[in-house]
Amino acid sequence: MFKNNHHYFFIAVFSLFIFIIIASLIFSKTSSAEQLQFLKTQKDEQYQFSYQWLDHQKNLQSLSFSLPQKAIFNRYRNFAIYQPRLAQEYVNKSLNKHFKKTPIQGIRVAFEEDNGYLQVSIKGENQALIEQASQQINVLRSEFVEEYLAQKYYHHFRTPEQEVAIKPDHGRIANESVNDLKTLKALILEQSSIKNIRKVSNYVLSFIQNIPYSTLESRVTSSGAGFSPPLKLLWENQGDCDSKVTLTATLLRVLMPRIKMAMVYIDNHALIGINVRPKADDITVIDNGITYVLAEPTGPALFALGKIAEESEQAIYSGHYSLETFHAKRKSRSLTNNEEENTSDDEDASDEFTEETNNADDPPS
Repeated sequence: MFKNNHHYFFIAVFSLFIFIIIASLIFSKTSSAEQLQFLKTQKDEQYQFSYQWLDHQKNLQSLSFSLPQKAIFNRYRNFAIYQPRLAQEYVNKSLNKHFKKTPIQGIRVAFEEDNGYLQVSIKGENQALIEQASQQINVLRSEFVEEYLAQKYYHHFRTPEQEVAIKPDHGRIANESVNDLKTLKALILEQSSIKNIRKVSNYVLSFIQNIPYSTLESRVTSSGAGFSPPLKLLWENQGDCDSKVTLTATLLRVLMPRIKMAMVYIDNHALIGINVRPKADDITVIDNGITYVLAEPTGPALFALGKIAEESEQAIYSGHYSLETFHAKRKSRSLTNNEEENTSDDEDASDEFTEETNNADDPPS
């Protein structure tokens, strides 16, 4: 009797073990992205990109488009990692040029090389003039630093720890990449069939989540290493979270030129926020009175709009994040606090989109 019970118990435990393994495999398939197809072929001066993947509902999706070879290889061709030494050389040379052209009477500003760096020295008999010249140099130095960063597509930003650091200017790169990918608008709208903000956003999210992920280097110490602008990401078919967020922002701006977005940074990760009416269980952040529904473009986990990873959720709820707005640009209008001058010729296009459909996956009516 005991042996039979022991035998049945063993069978039950073994069956449960097999069930758990099978269930975990099924769950992993339903929760992780898997790019089913990626093809890149050249035809004349164009490259054809073709993709197949499964979306959040496990429906087969596809997208094919062409990009000019010239745009792929020339756009951001000179984008490189940020090197403080080169920045310092640029600043000192700019200061030297400025004071040669506009000298300060009674003051001698000299630039001397020390261990490969140009050092600034101020000499004069009037201490007040020396202090004035020093203040002017500090102001000019800051201006030339910003000038150099802008030339190299970098900018200052605040980390979640509220430290000031330097990183690629993702918003500017996304905005300037819109023209490169504007031909995708009709293709994506044809695939998603309904001009609904949430539906179209989820299509874009699933597309980018299925692109293979590459690990993000430290945003503070990497000096931009590993970041890929949108065209480079598509060409290499991989990208880190900062690169994927930038591509997501670009495509959503292509589709909806006026929608407000935000790039949200947590430690070694990035999210995107979209100003759409939130569902009850959506994860959101509020900045300057604007609510952004958060999304995880990175993958490989397949999260629909409003759902993010547990670690991301913890960072958001603890306030351990920084945010950069990515708003529509407008033209010939009075601007609000959250708007900028517009350069888009299609500024009213997002008015064609709705926030509600009869689809259960979209916001309720």
